[in-house]
Amino acid sequence: MRILVIGGTGEVGRHVVAALLGRGHDVTVLSRRGGTPDGRAVGCAGDLQTGAGLPAALDGVDTVIDVANVTTTNRDKAVRYFTGSMDMVGRLGSAAGVGHLLVLSIVGCDRVKLGYYEGKVAQERAALGGPVPATVLRATQFHEFAGQNLSRFRLGPVALMPGMRCQPIAASEVATVLADLAEKPAAGGRAADIGGPGVEWLPDMARAVSERLGPRTRVVPLRMPGALGRAVRGDGLLLDSEGVARGPSFQEWLAAAAA
Repeated sequence: MRILVIGGTGEVGRHVVAALLGRGHDVTVLSRRGGTPDGRAVGCAGDLQTGAGLPAALDGVDTVIDVANVTTTNRDKAVRYFTGSMDMVGRLGSAAGVGHLLVLSIVGCDRVKLGYYEGKVAQERAALGGPVPATVLRATQFHEFAGQNLSRFRLGPVALMPGMRCQPIAASEVATVLADLAEKPAAGGRAADIGGPGVEWLPDMARAVSERLGPRTRVVPLRMPGALGRAVRGDGLLLDSEGVARGPSFQEWLAAAAA
C-alpha cells in the first residue's frame, strides 16, 4: 500500500513513518521542507494551505494519514488552518483517487473550550464531511507533552506549568494504532479513543522530566481560570469508559528515556 504521511517529520509522524515502513508499505512524507525521518521514505515539500506540492505527493497514494500540527491557541487561526488543510487534502485527494483519509485528533477536544481544540473539532468535521472516506482517531497527550511544555514555558530557572490532569500515551503507541487503521477501510467516523494507562498531574510530570532528563527547572503550577480550568483539572482530557488504554506508563517511558 502507498501511504502519504502529512506531518511525518513531527513528534508522532516519525513514529508513524517507522511503523508503516516496518510493515512493508511504500511511504511518502509531506512536510514544509520536504524532509523525511527515514531514508526509505520519499520526502516531498508541500503547503497544506495553498496546495503547493500536494498533487505530486498524492500521486498513486491509497491512504493519507494527517498528523500535521499548528502552534496556536487562537481559535480563528486554528480553525482556519485545520479546515483549510482538510478542504485542500480532501479536494486534491479525491481527484488523485485516495481511498482513505486518516486524521489524528485529541481526546476531549469537544469538552475543553480552548481555541486550538476548537480547531481540531472543526478539522474532524471537515474530514468526515469531505469527499474522501475518512477515519478520525482521538488520542490523549503524548508522554513528551511535559518536556515540550517545560521548553515552552521556561523563564530562566523557572517554568509555569498549567495545572491539568492528563492520561499520557506513548507516541509510538499512537503510531501503531494509526498504522492498524490505515490497513483497514475507512470507518466513516471516529475510531475508539486511545490514551495511556494512568492519570497524571502535568506539573508533577514536568518535575520528573526536569529531574531525570534536565535541565533542572523549578516547576510552578499555574491555576487556569474559569470553565477551561475546571475542565482540565477534572476529566475533560481523560478517556471515558469506552476509550482504550495502552502502555507503557509515563514512568516506564521516562525510565527508558533516561536510560
